[in-house]
Amino acid sequence: MNNQGSGLPQLGQWNGMEDVQRLQEKQLPTTVTWATRSPFYRERLTSGALPATAADLASLPLTTKQDLRDAYPYGMLAVPNERLATYHESSGTAGRPTPSFYTQEDWTDLAERFARKWIGMSAEDIFLVRTPYALMLTGHLAHAAGRLHGATIVPGDNRSLAMPYARVVRVLHDLKVTLTWSVATECLLWAAAAEAAGHRPGADFPALRALFTGGEPLTTARRDRISRIWGVPVIEEYGSTETGSLAGECPHGRLHLWADRALFEVYDSVTGEVRTEGEGQLVVTPLYREAMPLLRYNLEDNVSVSYQDCECGWHLPTIKVLGRSAFGYRVGTATVTQHRLEELVFSLPDTYGVLFWRAKAEPAVLRVEIEVADEHREAARAELAASIRAAFGADSEVVGLPPGSLVPQAMLTSMPDVVKPRSLFGPDEDWDKALLYY
Repeated sequence: MNNQGSGLPQLGQWNGMEDVQRLQEKQLPTTVTWATRSPFYRERLTSGALPATAADLASLPLTTKQDLRDAYPYGMLAVPNERLATYHESSGTAGRPTPSFYTQEDWTDLAERFARKWIGMSAEDIFLVRTPYALMLTGHLAHAAGRLHGATIVPGDNRSLAMPYARVVRVLHDLKVTLTWSVATECLLWAAAAEAAGHRPGADFPALRALFTGGEPLTTARRDRISRIWGVPVIEEYGSTETGSLAGECPHGRLHLWADRALFEVYDSVTGEVRTEGEGQLVVTPLYREAMPLLRYNLEDNVSVSYQDCECGWHLPTIKVLGRSAFGYRVGTATVTQHRLEELVFSLPDTYGVLFWRAKAEPAVLRVEIEVADEHREAARAELAASIRAAFGADSEVVGLPPGSLVPQAMLTSMPDVVKPRSLFGPDEDWDKALLYY
């Protein structure tokens, strides 16, 4: 699992957090020096001595997402263009983008961090990468990590006309895919598409070893349901396009921050206080990012960080990513959050077969729709309404819809042609498709 030749810190090379902090303090001056080469930080670091310790660093203002947008495209860049390997933008960008640059050396760090999966990655693996490749980091990151360990990559992409769900299922089955990388919702869509194709997700894909997921909040109930459907572990990953992987899951199911490769802080946006642990917004300083160094970058993700040791022996802080789970809508006197509501939906008995749902919070009532077969519709509807009443004390209107109502069957089974653009057509062809490809 390790790539010892890179010279970067590796799991197992320290015996506690004091050793990790020494690794951080050793690398930090180099990171700060890299930062002074970018226009943004050159201006910010002009007065006084450069920060040399984590305590010194704490005197700097936080770097925000707006700072990255304002510096677009090259204001954060710290190396000449000829040193660059890739450019990316965040999927969550609205309006002006948040740019991210990486050198080839940066990519070694990125790939190693992502590959820290307790289940392992090897040359025997067939690895389906089912996250976007366009501009985002996520697909390229998994691709590079798999190749680092010799895995065969299936570049499945996402939201691509060339890779509909029927084709995903065919690839999973026929190529005997062993590992996948996607958002968690994809795993449910694959299960539905597999059944539509006549396959049993938990039985007809025996080569599958694990499902790697990230990019969206995942409750314990939904995670466990996905794992039962496919009969393999669901392994979480946390990171961003601006930073790469920041945390990975250990064999005991906890997410650990890669504190040997980055400094982490927790920022209370109400009080302005910054701590090393507790709840707040995650602030990160990547330590091996040369192309575009980030000092005290506020990801604005709500998290809970703890330094309580874990049975895995990694001696790294643990993190719970709350994301938007703390945000909710008022229904009556209750606040309804997606995180809690999802727990209730996926706590329904597996036999009901509820995979897809949606909800709308209105001032007086919570409206919920679930896909469920006729024979379980009334039971599922009644049980979910009762759970909502018990959990939130709110009135709800739960409607059971026939399968295919929220996720159309055609979406799961269609195999559209993807053609190249053309301008010359025969007498019986539709020339309204000239120059179009889809």
